[in-house]
Amino acid sequence: MDISVYRPGDLSAAERAAWTALQSKAHLNGSPELANPFLSPEFTLAVGRTRRSVRIAVVREDGEPAAFFPFQRTAAGVGRAVGLGVSDCQGLVHRPDFTWDARELLRACGLAVWEFDHLVEGQTPFEGSASGAFPSPVMDVDQGYDAYLRQLRAHSPKFTRTTFAKERRLGRDAGEVHYVHDERDPAALRTLMAWKSAQYRRTGRSDRFAHPWINELVQQLFHTRSEPFAGILSVLYAGGRPIAAHFGLRTERVLACWFPAYDPAYSKYSPGLILHLRMAEAAAADGIAYLDLGRGQKEYKDSLKTRELIVSEGWVTRRHPVAFGHRAHRVPVRALRNAVLSRPEFFEPADKILKRVGKIRSKG
Repeated sequence: MDISVYRPGDLSAAERAAWTALQSKAHLNGSPELANPFLSPEFTLAVGRTRRSVRIAVVREDGEPAAFFPFQRTAAGVGRAVGLGVSDCQGLVHRPDFTWDARELLRACGLAVWEFDHLVEGQTPFEGSASGAFPSPVMDVDQGYDAYLRQLRAHSPKFTRTTFAKERRLGRDAGEVHYVHDERDPAALRTLMAWKSAQYRRTGRSDRFAHPWINELVQQLFHTRSEPFAGILSVLYAGGRPIAAHFGLRTERVLACWFPAYDPAYSKYSPGLILHLRMAEAAAADGIAYLDLGRGQKEYKDSLKTRELIVSEGWVTRRHPVAFGHRAHRVPVRALRNAVLSRPEFFEPADKILKRVGKIRSKG
């Protein structure tokens, strides 16, 4: 393999265009999962403006780009997926039938280890190092919104009926319900981020928006617009007031759901569910094939999904002291977290404790 490693700003316009072309043709080449926005050059470049450790490996065959591998690297050679912790899809974007040797790639990138937690399906050279695989629910709208609704009614008739009834009641109680699929007002984004921060604190979770680089990344992506890629802020209004919002990323065929939140004062109307159905309708009209709800066990995802993708987590390593040390530190933490999340007898008590802590933090 002919592999060159670049800083994000050193990637040429021709190389960026080649990367985008691989994503645009992915569904035609039997790898539709490679069209995910988190695998786009725009996402990697945005993370690169907030994290100096971002690098991009370009693999060439016969002088032409055949694959792009974005990653982050420490001085010691510890590698991570770009945006690990906020990225919901990771891997190598490549030509059809392209094969690679994972350890040869790591060596060329100066990595002793590469860690991932949302590895996309079909990355065989990396999948052998995965320690676990997890469902990532999706909402298929490639046949149109009406077809999606028919499938939803067949799968969850009570859920569908109740959600639409709540939307009608919301309109009667709070005023006309209005939806904006691509809201460009930065004030609406600030409202969403404030709701999400409050939700994290209320439920005892770590507040992602307490990290300046995540704040900066989201705001950058909100203003990012190219022909195949955009940051999309969707807002549900009632009586002229925003009551639910979502910020995600879109390519030509995939809308990646990322940061949903709502005003708790309207929780009895399930505004988040209403918002997701409106998003599905608008996405179908825009030619989107599916909405990726992201890895994680949530009741609302089970209600909305039509199927599931699979993402993996783990480490690709070379025989190197740094790799051994990193695994020894990270494996127990990952194993404990996954055990808690996957088993109701562990998760439910832990979730209750987190929510009690969240109440104390919110009062303070």
